[in-house]
Amino acid sequence: MKSIEELYKRALELKNKGMSDKEISTELHLSVSTVTWLLGRQFVKEQVVQDVKIGWRSIGVNGERIRSIAEVIVDITDEETSKMGLEPDAFLGITINGIPYATMASYITGKEVVVYRPHPSRKEGFFSSNFASVKGKNIVILDDVVSTGETMKRAIIDVKNEGGNPILAVVIASKMKSDEIQGVKVRSLLRTVLVGGI
Repeated sequence: MKSIEELYKRALELKNKGMSDKEISTELHLSVSTVTWLLGRQFVKEQVVQDVKIGWRSIGVNGERIRSIAEVIVDITDEETSKMGLEPDAFLGITINGIPYATMASYITGKEVVVYRPHPSRKEGFFSSNFASVKGKNIVILDDVVSTGETMKRAIIDVKNEGGNPILAVVIASKMKSDEIQGVKVRSLLRTVLVGGI
């Protein structure tokens, strides 16, 4: 785990490259409020950690490992959708980190792949026209980490607005207390819980 000072330096470096707090939070796997806290150097005065960093580089550097995690995601998807009596039509990957898992899940199952890019400053995101559309389809949304749930919430709303039916969200790790967003169940391979003060 990186020290708070190292996280601050990395966040500042990304900020100086023109990235928004939201984009930095995605890159560092931290919540937006934690990035704002870091960049404000509040940690100099406060020694209470409000977030945990999720690092999964050991998986992300190897296609076979990504495929293995995608197999677990597909298994969880099968478990949940069979309870619902629904069949997914496509896997939606939220850029950047959800795309490899959606691609592999699509490959494993023969289902379509959708690519969704949240907009850093607007409420609506974008669906890539190079991939499948969501209209009229049951969609499983994939991402690496869900922190506050805001990105996932936007993706769910945008899928509905485009005529799709978001039936499940699956992430590698969840920092949320809730198991659903906008009425859509969220399953995670790992759940983080902050216990006590640091």
